[in-house]
Amino acid sequence: MTRSVWKGPFVDGYVLRKAEAARSSGRHEIIKIWSRRSTILPQFVGLNFGVYNGQKHIPVMVNEEMVGHKFGEFAPTRMFYGHSSDRKAKRAGTPAAPGAAPAPAAPAAPAAS
Repeated sequence: MTRSVWKGPFVDGYVLRKAEAARSSGRHEIIKIWSRRSTILPQFVGLNFGVYNGQKHIPVMVNEEMVGHKFGEFAPTRMFYGHSSDRKAKRAGTPAAPGAAPAPAAPAAPAAS
């Protein structure tokens, strides 16, 4: 469910203060934030934010297409390493899937006469 239009976008106060300070100083360093729930505003465009994902700060460079979205959408909290059954199949050395092209054979050495 989205936020009511009459309420306006939610942004934590400290994020606004840090963005204003970075914009006025002209520095291009990463602004570390912990507020994944804050909405990206037009005045954040061009700034680098380090959004915390529970483990580390993920760098997010804000552009025009991100305005209106939340910071948390651009810093994933979970990493998918693949299915365990796929790893077991590779480790066991099972043959390729049915219908797959066979592996090319090694070139034969010339016969000694």
